[in-house]
Amino acid sequence: MTLQPDEAEIEASRAPLLDHLVELRQRLIACAIALVIGFLFCFAFSKQIYIFLLQPFEVGASLLAAQKAPGVHHGPFDLLLTLTGFKAAPHAIEHLKLVFTAPLEFFFTKVKLAMFGAIVITFPILAWQLYRFVAPGLYRRERRAFLPFLIASPVLFAMGAALVYYLMLPFVLWFSLNQQIVDAGNVSVELLPKVSDYLSLVTTLLLAFGLCFQLPVVLALLGLAGLVSSKLLREGRRYAIVGVFVAAAILTPPDPISMISLALPICLLYEISIWCVALIELRRRKDDAARDLAAV
Repeated sequence: MTLQPDEAEIEASRAPLLDHLVELRQRLIACAIALVIGFLFCFAFSKQIYIFLLQPFEVGASLLAAQKAPGVHHGPFDLLLTLTGFKAAPHAIEHLKLVFTAPLEFFFTKVKLAMFGAIVITFPILAWQLYRFVAPGLYRRERRAFLPFLIASPVLFAMGAALVYYLMLPFVLWFSLNQQIVDAGNVSVELLPKVSDYLSLVTTLLLAFGLCFQLPVVLALLGLAGLVSSKLLREGRRYAIVGVFVAAAILTPPDPISMISLALPICLLYEISIWCVALIELRRRKDDAARDLAAV
């Protein structure tokens, strides 16, 4: 029996179980080394990274300070332009104050920040090691189809993170600062966030948006495996939209603008996913037709 070229290539790459385990160990060691190097790098610059993450807080505080300034009026459109970065914050604040209440709290906060940063900056290496491990078991056309997802995944994650950093966080913090009571005589209720709580808020939102933005990658891979179809996705659109808004309500802070800011891009990405799966199905039909024609 004559093997097809793809099948022959996979057959040639067969190896005993022990060889696969040895290769897996090498891949895991490479991932661990990359994570350690990334952790050390991020920890060395943890102070600068944390200050960078405070920029949305500064934007929200600056906008609130401008709104409280006498004789200054800023409408909703000015607010939107400032929060989206198209307009500079109209009022500079003197200083931004966060606190920590345990002796080593900020140290462990920097450790968590370095771990999170290490995973983010080494993701291309981790994904490449995973791909190199599973690639020998894939057909050539499957390897060609898998590679674009390695590029699309970090790009989509970066888009979700950018939405959080430039829009969501400034609005959430501006909204939170608006809840303060600072002009009621002897009563004063001020926002003094802990450094650990602020980092938890930032990382939670970054992960939530970044992972939700992976929807086209997940659905396209399911379509590639034949588990979903474009027809199924179109028929389930209304249920998907409801699910997206429910997930957005759970993952975002309790305000409607935050929920809508996550839900609308995800709905758009769902529509893009339908087109991606449809293109995969079209290409599969063309490949099947060409294979049938060659077999005649």
